[in-house]
Amino acid sequence: MDEATVLVDIRLGYRVLTLNRPDKLNSFTGVMHRALRAALDDAEADKSCKALLITGAGRGFCAGQDLADPEIAAEPGDMPDLGETLEKHYNPLIRKLRALPLPVVCAVNGVAAGAGVSLALASDVVIAARSASFGQAFVKIGLLPDSGATYLLPRLIGPARARAWALTGDTLKAEQAETWGLVHKVVDDPILMAEAEAFCQRFAVASPASLAAIKRAFDIADGNDLDSQLDYERDEQRRLGRGRDYAEGVEAFMEKRKPVFGGRS
Repeated sequence: MDEATVLVDIRLGYRVLTLNRPDKLNSFTGVMHRALRAALDDAEADKSCKALLITGAGRGFCAGQDLADPEIAAEPGDMPDLGETLEKHYNPLIRKLRALPLPVVCAVNGVAAGAGVSLALASDVVIAARSASFGQAFVKIGLLPDSGATYLLPRLIGPARARAWALTGDTLKAEQAETWGLVHKVVDDPILMAEAEAFCQRFAVASPASLAAIKRAFDIADGNDLDSQLDYERDEQRRLGRGRDYAEGVEAFMEKRKPVFGGRS
């Protein structure tokens, strides 16, 4: 039996998903895509799961697509349909990560390249090890950044930096990624997982309704003008204000205790 390409560790209130092809820097294959998608679906179905942590096994986070994957190999003399690969695997993955009603924390250990960078970009909180590096080298093989990179990068680091990075294909060190706003925090390698799990532990005791609403509000803000966003905030605040989490939060505040929120509804 083949070794699992995605390891799932169920913790109290959250799950840790580890990309597990360390000998290939956790590069994607069709098999790993399906395993990751199944793990995301299972986490979403588990109402006690209030956060996800994604990391990589070994010395790398994710090196993007495994070009040797037989699922993308073309017949001799033919060219592969990379658009089909995006449509079948990568685009659904990015959409799924953004649509999950729970925060996704990404712990980047070592190399993140190509779609591995996009996996981090689609997460909500990114913690990087000091040894981490980020590569968008598509220009060096005649392609363009994909998996949402041309959409997400300029919104995170600004259009000037995003364009220059994509056009040069340079590698960013962790500290530069932090300075640019690509990651939330850079930490020493030995404490990477502890720092990332600390976020998940905070989310595990937070209001799931609030977490989902905050994530959704930031996502739709890109497509809204200010008036539309103000209206959206009004409507969501009305809905949340009638919910059990708000009632518990106010009661706990009045009683000078920590609120006890349940799982996702």
